[in-house]
Amino acid sequence: MLYIVCRTIIPAAQEGAYMENGTIRLLRADEIECRVAAINEKGMSLLLFKDARVDQKILDETFTPFGWRRTHQSIDGNLYCTVEIWDSGKGQWIAKQDVGTTSYSEKEKGQASDSFKRACFNWGIGRELYTAPFIWVPSTKAVIQKKENRYVTQERFTLCSIAYNSQREINALCIANSRGQTVFQWQKSANLEPGEKPDNLMHSLTEAQRKVLEKELERTGVSMEAVLERYHIQELGEITPEIYKKALGSLKKTKPKEAA
Repeated sequence: MLYIVCRTIIPAAQEGAYMENGTIRLLRADEIECRVAAINEKGMSLLLFKDARVDQKILDETFTPFGWRRTHQSIDGNLYCTVEIWDSGKGQWIAKQDVGTTSYSEKEKGQASDSFKRACFNWGIGRELYTAPFIWVPSTKAVIQKKENRYVTQERFTLCSIAYNSQREINALCIANSRGQTVFQWQKSANLEPGEKPDNLMHSLTEAQRKVLEKELERTGVSMEAVLERYHIQELGEITPEIYKKALGSLKKTKPKEAA
């Protein structure tokens, strides 16, 4: 069954509908949100996000409001979004598609927004967020409370600055809390050439690596501080590929916290 949620019809021959060789700009600090990904009594990890309004604004800036369109389809119960850009050189729409994930509230609206944002990632909007380092805010820099069997925080975090290298990768970050206090600051090694990646540093865990690490920490009940202390390092930016491999191997051999 094909279910169209929304569709913007744009005249294919609209003059100036597509900017030839248009480059999608990098996100500014005020366009990026910081959200809590995981939390325990020792601290919390944060993820960087963009919202659908940012995607719409950048699409308008880059391709004009008449040079792009979006459609949604329900396929096997999953909501997909297709974002199309008008290519005046080829005289046709170029499409990229992705699927949304279920939201706990406003299910259909959440899936529509998520699928749209994912489709925009495919076009390169905000793709630089995937190069962010692992962001850890210790409990000494945030108020964490325990409610029943889980830890929560009322803290709100803001990205006060961000910088990129010539490869469109994040190379510096500064995050503050709602009181304006810096809780996380990170900068890539200044000794590297633009775009060069050192062999001995994992200054940006991939999303897959981060998820695997967080899953093992949650399963075993081991804190991030314990991992850092074991390998005599101060922050995640000092983790080498060898340390990451050893830490993950050790965690996988550790019994679940319920069985400990």
